[in-house]
Amino acid sequence: MELKHTIPNMEKTFGQLEFAGEGKIEQRRINGKMTILSRSYNLYSNIQRADDIVIILPADAGEKHFEMEDKVKLVNPRITAEGYKIGNRGFTNYIMHADDMVKA
Repeated sequence: MELKHTIPNMEKTFGQLEFAGEGKIEQRRINGKMTILSRSYNLYSNIQRADDIVIILPADAGEKHFEMEDKVKLVNPRITAEGYKIGNRGFTNYIMHADDMVKA
């Protein structure tokens, strides 16, 4: 059985999300032309305070322009897990994806 993704309870897990800036843009050369595959953005959470929340949006969601600390809402959020090892220890990265991000 393969875990494709988990749907988080956004209110309980992250509370209110605020825009914290742009992240990375993933690009790939397709037919000799650089094409954007996805964009990531950093968000603040009033519940998850230790680290910023990184959200990955598909390229078709377009580039997002919000003011710092604007309240935002995610459309169809889901979390995937990616495992890796260092030496004899195993670790997990949790990756948040959404179809879009809009002002709350």
